[in-house]
This record gives sequence, structure tokens and C-alpha cells, in this order.
Amino acid sequence: MKFYRFDPEVGKSVDAYNSTGVLISRIAHLFEEAVVNCAYLEATGKIGYHQATIQQLFLVVQGEGWVRGESSNSLHSIKMGQAVYWEKGEWHESGTETGMTVIILEAIKVDPSMLTATV
Repeated sequence: MKFYRFDPEVGKSVDAYNSTGVLISRIAHLFEEAVVNCAYLEATGKIGYHQATIQQLFLVVQGEGWVRGESSNSLHSIKMGQAVYWEKGEWHESGTETGMTVIILEAIKVDPSMLTATV
């Protein structure tokens, strides 16, 4: 048995895309085409507007915040237990006023169809 950490203390600060208040801790690299990360967004933290380089599933595990895609400038609320999916090439952004922890699954083939849709 081996133990590993993915808490904020071992995370790396992210400032790409004008992001602020974000730490990313790698959880696993599941083959060359898949990566799982944990992102810790502090209060007023933001992952800046950018294109998804690969399909992405964004799962909120603590806190709440907002997301937006390329089709709308409006922000959509998201909270613990909810997820959002972005296709490869889709522009998107996310953030929080109070703090949020998310698992980000990026892979060539992501199928979120097993999740319960909210809309």
C-alpha cells in the first residue's frame, strides 16, 4: 500500500489565462490521453477564459461558484455535487466568490452520460 497527497499544500499555483487564486494538484495520469487534477480555488479565485485542449469534466466537490462557456457571457451557478462538461476547443471560464474545490478530468474520450442532467 502507498499513500499519496493531493491537498493544497502540495499543489502548484496556476496563473495561466489570467487565473487567480488557484492551486492544482495532480491526482493521476491515466494513460497519455487522460489526466485527473484537483483544483483549489480560494475566495474570488478564477480559472481564466481559455479553450479546452481536450474534453473536460469539471466536478465540484466542495463549495460553490460559477462557470461560463463560449455561447454566452452569462455566468451559471454551480455547487457541490454538480458537474459541467466542455468539448475540446470550447472556450470556458470558472470562478468563485467564496471558495471551491473541483476535480477536473481531461481526456480524449469523456462520456458524462452516466451523470444525471440538471437541464
